[in-house]
Amino acid sequence: MRKLINILLSGLLVFALWACSEDKMDEINKNINDPTDVASRLIITDVITKSAFTITGSDLAFYASIYLEHNVGIWGQSYSAEIRTNEPISSTTYNNSWNSMYRTLSDVKTIIKKCSEGGDEEGNYHTLGIAQTLNAYNLAILTDLMGDVPWSEALQPGVIYAPKLDKQEDLYVIINQLLDDAIVNLQKETVFPSLGAQDFIYGGDAAKWLKFAYGLKARYAMRLSHRSPAYNKVVEYADKSFTSAAEQCIFSYNGSTTYSPFYRFFTDRDYFGASQSLANKLDERNDPRANIFWKKHPAADGFEFAPNGGPVQVQGRYGISAISNPTAPTYMLSYHEIEFLKAEAYVRQGDNESAKGALKKAITAAFEKVNIGLTADDAEAYFDSEVLPKFNADPLKEVMNQKYIAFFEEEAIEAYNDYRRLKAMGDNVITLENPLNAGNKFPLRYTYGASDVTTNENVSNAYGDGTYVYSENVWWAGGTR
Repeated sequence: MRKLINILLSGLLVFALWACSEDKMDEINKNINDPTDVASRLIITDVITKSAFTITGSDLAFYASIYLEHNVGIWGQSYSAEIRTNEPISSTTYNNSWNSMYRTLSDVKTIIKKCSEGGDEEGNYHTLGIAQTLNAYNLAILTDLMGDVPWSEALQPGVIYAPKLDKQEDLYVIINQLLDDAIVNLQKETVFPSLGAQDFIYGGDAAKWLKFAYGLKARYAMRLSHRSPAYNKVVEYADKSFTSAAEQCIFSYNGSTTYSPFYRFFTDRDYFGASQSLANKLDERNDPRANIFWKKHPAADGFEFAPNGGPVQVQGRYGISAISNPTAPTYMLSYHEIEFLKAEAYVRQGDNESAKGALKKAITAAFEKVNIGLTADDAEAYFDSEVLPKFNADPLKEVMNQKYIAFFEEEAIEAYNDYRRLKAMGDNVITLENPLNAGNKFPLRYTYGASDVTTNENVSNAYGDGTYVYSENVWWAGGTR
């Protein structure tokens, strides 16, 4: 009996040691630097940063600035885009940004799930509202540039391997619903603490995020004006948005550990030259920004503008941007854009007096940008002597050209969207000078990313050989996809 008991005790001891060893090994094998569950307040910091730096201030903006002639591509891939070889139709051109957008949208999806009903942060309404706003913002950039894209079946790894493409018309319904939901949630009371320093834009101020959401509603209402004009709604939403530059949605850089994307693009690549086309618009208006926008290249003996569509492929010759400094912020939605939206809406409604007031506010705010440094008095003198006569002759043309100038260079994506919308509406009020555009070589959209072109037959079929970028408008610009 004693022998049997000893055997049983030995067995139990071995089992206990084995169990303890398994538990210990499980603990040892955990990677504490790769947690499986992260609080939404930590995820959203990364989402905000990526939305500003790796999406808004990314290749998407650099290429838009070339197509819109804010800059001239004078070297490497930017030169290829300038002369319309390879880059506009290649699936590799925007692949990094394509992947960044989907990774960011995946993170946003996680936050929304955590903060919604049934999630482990249910009732965290302000973080939910911020996430919904950023979801709408990034999804809009994705579809504005690429058209129909995977969405309803996307972001399900291991479940759906080849998601279908959703129609842009349907995506805009989703975008507006996200903003409507965000507006509700940002006004609710919550017991969850403010994001505080985790929010690099507004420090967790839900009221300011609310104004951003309303501003996006105004932007997207104008975006759809070719399909379904609602200029009264543009003004209504804009009136609920920013009332000064102090409220605008910008991402700031300190110039020592973080740097403005366009500044970093110059220091890393040096692919841009000063645009003759943009300079001509400034000269036509005796615009004081002509003495602020550019400077000579550090390696050049003198200053020279680069001709649009036909520069020499060379570095160190042409002038460069002077406003691309280390701390120039990324504008996700500026106060001057809000006033420009109102000015255009008023013009289209035939209310030119209200349009003048909004236009003057917009120009003043653009003059006072931190990397421009002009004053309200400068803006008023310019408005009275140069802008008003041109406005009185052609209100829409002057509003849109002033917006185009003000958007140099941090708001290039929105300038690109505006140009395509205006062309679709038959309003050819912004003159571009690249001669290749006349030969149907203006990129009407961006290509899909190579990572999906090579793995998803739905995306591959839509991409074809990439030449569709010269012939297929996106839906809101009158196309079918």
